[in-house]
Amino acid sequence: MPDVFTVLGDDHRKVLATLDALEAATTHASSKAELITQLVIDESRHEAIEELYFWPTVQERAELGDVLAQRAIDQEQMAKQMLDGLEGTSGVERDRLVQQFAAAAREHIAYEQDEVWTRLRPKLSAMEAEELGARLTEAKATAPTGPHPHTPPSPTVLRTAGPVAAAVDKVRDAIRGRG
Repeated sequence: MPDVFTVLGDDHRKVLATLDALEAATTHASSKAELITQLVIDESRHEAIEELYFWPTVQERAELGDVLAQRAIDQEQMAKQMLDGLEGTSGVERDRLVQQFAAAAREHIAYEQDEVWTRLRPKLSAMEAEELGARLTEAKATAPTGPHPHTPPSPTVLRTAGPVAAAVDKVRDAIRGRG
């Protein structure tokens, strides 16, 4: 079973590859729209599982965990707001939002991997890192597929509101043929 750093690292690589494809895209608007939809789904799931399991672990275990987690959560809240408006835009406005999101996402990923992981990794045993990776993988299967910037990033709130948001997202996805 992959550990927490592998699970999150795989997510980061996928998001970065999607961003690279979007920024390099000279393709039809429909191709860009598909890439954006995939980005929104992947990022929404990723942020939800981090808020539910990863950031609480950082707060509890890492040196300066509260400070590290709060900075990351603030970054993720801004990202959710950008993602929330991204699927409904087109043309120049969409390209501007993609550039804005891409810069913020790259900064966040670098912060998480360089600052947060460096402080958390020595605090987790291999077994703990694998158990957290398993929880993240399991949670991703039922995580919301859309950003919910107005839902507080609290594990307590997410445990109750998250399944409802995910169910609404799945119905919306089915109606729209999304994802």
